[in-house]
Amino acid sequence: MEKKYYFPDVSLLVTHYNRSQSLERLLKSFEDLHVSFGGIVVSDDGSKQEHLDYIKKLQETRDFKLVTTEKNKGLGNNINKGQNAITTPYTLYVQEDFVPLPIFPQHFADGKDIIDDRNDIDMVRFYAYFDYPYKKNIRNGYSEMIFSIWKPGYHKFYMYSDHPHLRRTDFFKKFGPYVEGRKVEETEFMMMMSFINKKGKAVIYEGIKDLFDQKNSSVEPSTVKRNFWREGNGFVLKQMRNLWRTLKFNTYYFFGR
Repeated sequence: MEKKYYFPDVSLLVTHYNRSQSLERLLKSFEDLHVSFGGIVVSDDGSKQEHLDYIKKLQETRDFKLVTTEKNKGLGNNINKGQNAITTPYTLYVQEDFVPLPIFPQHFADGKDIIDDRNDIDMVRFYAYFDYPYKKNIRNGYSEMIFSIWKPGYHKFYMYSDHPHLRRTDFFKKFGPYVEGRKVEETEFMMMMSFINKKGKAVIYEGIKDLFDQKNSSVEPSTVKRNFWREGNGFVLKQMRNLWRTLKFNTYYFFGR
């Protein structure tokens, strides 16, 4: 018999926009891994009616709460209203285009043990596009992320990320809600800087792409459109972007509070 994992003090928060089949795939993936939570909240950002109908159909066979808005209000509002609907001590935040991998359950349990043991840890991260440069090993494949403004490079600022992570549900009390009415990049940046400025502490799993896979299909492609400046890979453009981010991040750290 396969081991079952139940986390009664954790709620799963899924943000959704026009990708109802991806949402179903995510929920089914947790079921297939025998992982269940104290609650599930799906926060929808004004999806088309056909996707809302699909989600309501899913509710007939799955127990989750759907919070909606009449029109698209952006990432900040979508996360805020979803987080405000959660009552358990912890929140596992996952966007609808991610899928947990087979080794996730045990390593999630290990990460939760760390945040249970240490009151100073604000979040446990399970995915990243690139490795964090400054870390201290803790246990079971997790390392504490170490920030110092005097360490070189701008990657040190990426302690916070909207990628899958476990956080305390009272996260907003310390770091404030997400900024609303801004583009995705600005919303992410403002929370990242709030996390740094308010001395947030995080741990990250060393296998940054071993616990979750991000899947975008031609049927339901990513709904986030990045600009050329952010995504271009030309050598000159990358050097300009790196210099700009270094200046921007450091300037905001010292003068933007």
